[in-house]
Amino acid sequence: MTMTHDHRVPVTVLGLGPMGQALAGAFLDNGHPTTVWNRTAGKADDLVARGATRADTPALAVEAAPLTVVCVIDYDAVHAIVEPAAGALRGRTLVNLTADTPERARGTAAWAEENGVRYLDGAIMTPTETIGGPEAVVLYSGREDAYLEHRATLEALGAGGVYLGEEPGRAASYDVALLDLFWTSMSGLVHAFALASAEGVPARDLAPFARGIGSLLPIVIDDFARNVDKGDHAADTSALVSALAGMDHIAHASRARGLDTGVIDAARAVARRAVEAGHGADSFSRLTETIAAPTSPA
Repeated sequence: MTMTHDHRVPVTVLGLGPMGQALAGAFLDNGHPTTVWNRTAGKADDLVARGATRADTPALAVEAAPLTVVCVIDYDAVHAIVEPAAGALRGRTLVNLTADTPERARGTAAWAEENGVRYLDGAIMTPTETIGGPEAVVLYSGREDAYLEHRATLEALGAGGVYLGEEPGRAASYDVALLDLFWTSMSGLVHAFALASAEGVPARDLAPFARGIGSLLPIVIDDFARNVDKGDHAADTSALVSALAGMDHIAHASRARGLDTGVIDAARAVARRAVEAGHGADSFSRLTETIAAPTSPA
């Protein structure tokens, strides 16, 4: 139910791609007077019809609220938008929900500090359709005073808001690590479907068993996290040398069907390096240290 906004903090949203529109919509649904700006002004039409105010420039948009949320393609786009509005942002809070690297997050935080802007960096870890609901997960890091002041307003974006501390690159660190897991898993999924299809197995027939493989991940994640934090990679069951043998079979079967083996070859190379270094009896979690170790020049 949409709440009245007599007591709601005004919010500005800069950038109205699919995620920006979802963010602005969530603020509107929770009764926050919402000002929006986008380089292509027409993208604001639906939000204006729902009660948002369209601003002609980022500076005018910023001036309409104590809290500005920006969500665009990368930090180059962020700076192109906010730097000309630095004067308007002075003394206000900027929450940057754009995805980029931890280094870029720290650099933007330094720019904000130099310009008197209270800065929070953030990472949205769930799709647009979750925004505003109980399944939305948004991570924040940066100025604690800014987070505490605006936490109630940011809760409009969903129940899963988590503050990770004042180090401004922390949210982006979580973001790139979690997306690493997601996209490498997605790469494995599409390769599995390609391999099965090449062997005459329809993807729909493989799918139930693929879900079963996916259900193993929560257990593996918790076990590996303990191993990594303790630096103890003793194998309880399957050893790394066995995993490498399995990856070899995948690569050989893929090549026999003329499939691209780039992803599995990269994984095999890391595993082989660990085995050749004498860690074949260890858990697969040992590869976290192998990945972090410098490789010898070719």
